[in-house]
Amino acid sequence: MTRSLPRLLRRAALTATAALATTVLVAGCAGATSPQSSGDSSGEPKSGGDITFLIDSLGSSWIPNASSISSYQGNIWGEVTDKLIYVDGEGNLSPWVADSWEQNDAATEFTIHLKDGVTFSDGSPVDAAAVAANIEVWAKGQPDKGIARVGLFPSANYVGAEAVDDATVKVTFSKPTLSFIPTLGYHGSILISPDTLALSAEDQADLSQSIGSGPFVVQSWKDGDNVVLAKRDDYNWGPEALGHTGAAYLDTITYKVVPEPTLRTGSVQSGQADVAFNASPQELDALESEGFEIAVPRYLGFVNGYALRVSVAPFGDKAVRQAFSRGIDRDEILSTVYTKDWKAAESFVQSNVPGATDHTDAFAYDPDLATQLLDDAGWTVGADGVREKDGQKLSVTLYANPYLATSKEIDELVAQQLAKIGFGVNIEAYDVLTYGQKVIGNATVAANEVTRSFIDIGTIPGVLTSTNPGDEDWFKVGTSDTTLNDLAAQVASATDIESRAAVFDELQQYVLEEAYFVPITQIVQRIYVQTPDLKDVTYNGLAYANYYTAWLDR
Repeated sequence: MTRSLPRLLRRAALTATAALATTVLVAGCAGATSPQSSGDSSGEPKSGGDITFLIDSLGSSWIPNASSISSYQGNIWGEVTDKLIYVDGEGNLSPWVADSWEQNDAATEFTIHLKDGVTFSDGSPVDAAAVAANIEVWAKGQPDKGIARVGLFPSANYVGAEAVDDATVKVTFSKPTLSFIPTLGYHGSILISPDTLALSAEDQADLSQSIGSGPFVVQSWKDGDNVVLAKRDDYNWGPEALGHTGAAYLDTITYKVVPEPTLRTGSVQSGQADVAFNASPQELDALESEGFEIAVPRYLGFVNGYALRVSVAPFGDKAVRQAFSRGIDRDEILSTVYTKDWKAAESFVQSNVPGATDHTDAFAYDPDLATQLLDDAGWTVGADGVREKDGQKLSVTLYANPYLATSKEIDELVAQQLAKIGFGVNIEAYDVLTYGQKVIGNATVAANEVTRSFIDIGTIPGVLTSTNPGDEDWFKVGTSDTTLNDLAAQVASATDIESRAAVFDELQQYVLEEAYFVPITQIVQRIYVQTPDLKDVTYNGLAYANYYTAWLDR
């Protein structure tokens, strides 16, 4: 059976075409590799069958721009909609609805050529006008309706998208934007019918009115409880990388909300369900020994870690940030909380991200160095074991991330480790809704535990800095750190992959030495436990399971 970064599936070899000869693979790769997959079988796929997928939550709104980037609802959108580009687990790009693409030398103008015959499920064409309309919404949102742009879309220098003819879209930026083409494979960049985009926010939140071009359609849904998808018989344009272009094999997929993780896995064990999402890592060895399929794909993006805000005490003190980073024993976390499938962090981005380099030395566990840093900075140990300086306690609150099942356990270990060098650590844990209200966007939170996917490193400057309107400025340094801003600007403005990679290497080292970001481990946010009867499930670069190629061997 398959375990961890699952076996590669290739039922049909990709054939190079003349169109692909002119394609610019902006992710810096020569071509696409096989997708990650699990439940592989040498047998011939069988059509028919229904599966039940048990999930923690189905969110609070189905407005596509927001819900498509949810770790929960993204599963559904990945089956109902298509993307222009397919991205695999190593960041390689290949055609999907876009047949080919090219860019100018300045990386400011991109031309996308679309496949013929692609339609939305209502029969309307996925033509250049429809694609341009979607790109406009991804880049700008729909402010008059209160709908935000898609996070991580390279909007800062976006000028516009236009239909050159029915099958050609030209997209223009005011400055070099190498991240544009890779971002077309991001899970927020889903193709939705212009008729759906024209609806009010309230109507867009009605999933039954969301018309996509994917291999499944919404058969029914009950808010907060379930979504039932049915296969689309006329679908015939799957990603070339998956080696299948016709209709899906499965008849239906039912996504059912079951909040308790042990109930989800227990239902798969008893045969009442086929897939359990977000199982506890501690369950995986036992489930594997019982013959169940375990998939723990890593996504492209940031590792799991803490973004430290210099605007909130005590992290305005560089020595405190560095001691916090050096005081965390990541090997203990890996051996205590996780299984062999989890990997140590090497930087603040995952090691499978194109352009990632190993900077482990900048944050390696060193409690003696951490102690020396705090001593030299004037933080003295108080009677209760917590350090003090100028009447201020060296204390911090960690907020467990509800999107990561292991977060509270990690925070508890981190609290114990940091206590040994004189930190006082409090832990707060909330459900998803309360976390969104109390933690996300709260400027008083000193250490924000983050897990975030992205496709291309060119989107990172807009997350780490505040150079452009809408930038996230994770560390709240504003424009005060000229080195950070200069390195980020060079990454954002690069016109070729090689020079950008060199600068990104410098940026990684600088962020980690400054301890703006404190890595914990490489992230596996989406864990799948599946019946062994379910074959040929694939996983894209965002670590989402794709049931387009899946089939039941029963």
